[in-house]
Amino acid sequence: MKTAFNENLKREIDLPAATILVIANMVGTGVFTTSGFIIGELGSPLALFLAWLVGGLFALSGALCYGELGAMLPHAGGEYVYLRRSFGPLAGFVSGWISLVVGFSAPIAAAAIAFSTYFLGGSATPLFVLELRGITVVSVSGISLLAIAAVILLSFVHFHSLKLGKGIQNLLTAFKITFIIALIVTGFAFGNGNPSFLKEATRSGFEGVEWSTFAVTLIFVSFAYSGWNAAAYIGGEIRNPDQNLPRSLLIGTVIVSVLYLLLNLLYLYALPVETMSGMLEVGLSAATSLFGPNVGRLVGLAISLGLLSVISAMIMVGPRVYYAMARDSLFFKVFGKVDRIHHTPAHSVLFQALLAIVMILTTTFEILLIYMGITLSVSAMLTVAGMMYLRKKEPELVRPYKTFGYPFTPLLFIAGNFWIIVFTLTSRPLAGFSGLATIVFGTLLYLIFLKTRPADATESAQGTFTIN
Repeated sequence: MKTAFNENLKREIDLPAATILVIANMVGTGVFTTSGFIIGELGSPLALFLAWLVGGLFALSGALCYGELGAMLPHAGGEYVYLRRSFGPLAGFVSGWISLVVGFSAPIAAAAIAFSTYFLGGSATPLFVLELRGITVVSVSGISLLAIAAVILLSFVHFHSLKLGKGIQNLLTAFKITFIIALIVTGFAFGNGNPSFLKEATRSGFEGVEWSTFAVTLIFVSFAYSGWNAAAYIGGEIRNPDQNLPRSLLIGTVIVSVLYLLLNLLYLYALPVETMSGMLEVGLSAATSLFGPNVGRLVGLAISLGLLSVISAMIMVGPRVYYAMARDSLFFKVFGKVDRIHHTPAHSVLFQALLAIVMILTTTFEILLIYMGITLSVSAMLTVAGMMYLRKKEPELVRPYKTFGYPFTPLLFIAGNFWIIVFTLTSRPLAGFSGLATIVFGTLLYLIFLKTRPADATESAQGTFTIN
């Protein structure tokens, strides 16, 4: 019996919905939380802008490359499908494992923490703390409890049906984009900003900026831009994927890059560099400075609602990776099942939610940020390298879309990410070790699943498996 790789997933997502999904995955946690960390590291507003510009260039380069892969291999699973095809099942499995832990569960946790922080107006006193030898293992606060509630609620939405999940996703994203545009326009037109802050930003130039530090700050920026590849994970549910998938990646990435640059300009118009430095709730502080504490509080609530869109988008996309792995008998079988009533990978949705909740209770926002950034950079870099390898390995494959600017576009993406990885490993060795440990553990899991895999299950070249 030969079973199609995504036979139970319906193609219900058109170009606007796929583009909205990309935008929803990108816009949110990063741009409202990382600029304070970046300016704290660099000390230069111009370097801050350059970091966001370079991050956008890397994201656009990656989107162009993933567009070719997605149009060529329009299946659910994203990097898992691409790396399995280019470098074999081990590379595919490890990338899927990275997606499970780092690509989705950890960002869901980070976005939920940011949502709760903005919604509650700042930090909260811990209600319960468990320590072992002076190290905090579990911390429970009002912020963590609200974050957990958000993850559970949105997970059940996407468990229910793709139609309901897509509808709520589109509604939240429309609100978020409208709000961001309104904030930018009203902030510059009516806000109580200080033009001298912007003049000071251009006057200081790049003085004192260390380019090794600049490379590390791109980890924060890459986290903010992460999501530019979102539509690639649901290739099995996009209509006319050979055209709509690459278009959604490109359109979404360009729109988000413009919004990010304008938002950072607004932050510098509203706040002096000294105030921004090291701040997590930079969006809330900028709004308070521009419009006063009352309106600022409302803006903070609006940002928190916008962050729900990020959580929702990742909860929607991530389970398709685990579904793909399980369908290849390289993950627990239960995650390869589609609910007969709701037609969703329900078990994968719930498992992802459980991992996110554990992370909310056991780690901090900044640690999550560095860990995610470096590990995802490795995965994305290898995926783009795999795209180049497939050009040589399988030139006969039908490529409805080919990467613009090839080979310079993928080489730029690979070189940029390699630069980020090297300097981050040098200055943040703990994050590097954690990422390496994740990859090693994924390799061990692969060997376990390979031994227990049914002997009559084999993969075909077209992303299907055969059971005799």
